This record gives sequence, structure tokens and C-alpha cells, in this order.
Amino acid sequence: MSICFRRREFITALAATAGWPVAARAQGDRVRRVAAVMPAATTTPQRVAVLREELQKLGWREGRNLRLDVRTAGDAALQVAAEEVVMSAPEVIFANTGPVARVVQTRTRTIPIVFTGGGDPVESGLVSNIARPGGNTTGFANIFATLGGKYLELLKETVPRVTRVAILSNPDRGGGRGLIASVESAAAPLGTMTVRTPFRNSAEIESAIESFAAEPNGALILVGPIPAEFETIGRSALKQRLPLTYQITGEGVLISYAPDPSDLVRGAASYIDRILRGAKPGELPVQFPTTFQLVINLKTAKALGLTVPPAILLRADEVIE
Repeated sequence: MSICFRRREFITALAATAGWPVAARAQGDRVRRVAAVMPAATTTPQRVAVLREELQKLGWREGRNLRLDVRTAGDAALQVAAEEVVMSAPEVIFANTGPVARVVQTRTRTIPIVFTGGGDPVESGLVSNIARPGGNTTGFANIFATLGGKYLELLKETVPRVTRVAILSNPDRGGGRGLIASVESAAAPLGTMTVRTPFRNSAEIESAIESFAAEPNGALILVGPIPAEFETIGRSALKQRLPLTYQITGEGVLISYAPDPSDLVRGAASYIDRILRGAKPGELPVQFPTTFQLVINLKTAKALGLTVPPAILLRADEVIE
């Protein structure tokens, strides 16, 4: 399912790119430098490939007029990677995920940064204003606060017996307050009660999930950036036979609901292109998706002993079997 963004002027700007490859060639032999800082994840090579492909479509060809330096790093090495990238002085930095963008921001307030993901970018501190971000950072967010209620709605449609929901979040990573409030606002009309369940490490989350599972008809909603404990959460959810909803798929996740990450990267490439051609990041509005993909994992459903209603399966954009 394709993704679209709200601002008409953004669509108009994209339409104007038809003549840009010629303009790129007219720049002569000057090689422009872009750096990408990516998390160490299984999806990273695919997103790098999308970035390269989209930049090429816009007239930027490595070995001719573009040098793209890609750095991947886990949480422990991210600070060093960001420092080294900033010291190399690229013209634009692409930061894939909000946590990566925030680390890069601590190293530079002058080099333009284009991010993808990041949850609510104002709440998480990436930008101060959506329409005119100011500063050196803009990008394509993956989520907005009211989606929390949608997560709960999908969970109830998929597993109607659920009456208790633990909202999992790591307060140190931010980006989840609005989602938590949205889940809580939707709870009473949907006949559920919610429990805020903060965690900061694997031991805390395993203990919290085990304790929550002591009573029946429970389920889990994870909010905020992808935590380092994501795999632990998935395994614990399966072990305790609790349906889990999150923005991405993974072991133990029954329902995921989010935009296509590749489309966010394509949008980021368009902003990188515009910045290389003279646009200021602080004047490029942060974009939000309006179309999302619903993924149902039947493998997880089977492990939990659940039968997913046919109506949900028909609505799903992808069914994992």
C-alpha cells in the first residue's frame, strides 16, 4: 500500500524534479558528499539500497556527482559513529530513526540533518515546529500521537476477549507520551483498562510482563522508538501468551501498524536532493504519513492459541504465515 503526505506544496515540489537530473549534470565534476548514519539492524541494507536508488533517480550518481558514506552502529557505538561522521564534514547527514537523529544533533547544529522515524518529532525534541522546523533538522516522521488509539482498536478487533492492556515504554528514550495518552483515551469506550509499564532494561521488562500475565485477558502495546529490548519483549510476550502490538513486525508481535519504511526513505532522499540544490532544512516542513500498513502474524497467533477473525485478515496489507 502506498504512502502519501499531507502537504500539497511537497507534492508539487516532487513533480518539479523531472528536469533536475539535467541540472545535476550541469554542475560539472563537483562531487557532493552525503553521509548516512544507520542503526545496526537487519533492515538497514534494504533501506540503504532504497536511498541509493532514489538519489540516482533524482540525478545523483555515485562516482560522478555524489559520494555517499554509510555508517551503521549499534547503541553502544552510535556516539562514536556520529562524532566521526560530523568530523568528516558532509553536506547533508541522513539519520535513519529518531534516536540516531538525536545523537547526531548533539554533535552538530550546522550540518543539515534529514531523519526518518522519530515518533512525534516535537515531543522527542528533534524539531521545535512541524511547519517550519528551524535549525538544521527536518525529515519524515513515522507516527503521530493519535495512533495509540488505533493500536488499541486493532488489538480489540483481532482479540476481542482482551480487557487489560499493559502499555510498554522506555521513558529514557522518549517519543511515547502522546501515544500513551491516546491509548488511555481510547480504553474506556473499548471496554479495556490500561496499565503504564515503564522499563529500562531486559530484566525489568521480563519481570513486568510476567507479573502482568498473572491475570487473564491481557495484551501488550509497545510504544516509542524501537528499544534495545525489543527481542526480549517479543519472546516474553510469547512465553506469557500475551498478544503484542507495535509499529514493526518481529518475533512475538501479533499486529503491526505503520507506514512503509522504504517510502519514508524515498521522502528523505527528496529532501536531501532539495538541500543539495540550495534549500534550507529549517524551511522544509516535517512530513507525516497518512497511509499505513496493517500486518497480521498468523505464526504468532498460532503460538498464542488465537484465531484471527476473517474480517481483520481481509483488511490486512500483509499476512505472515
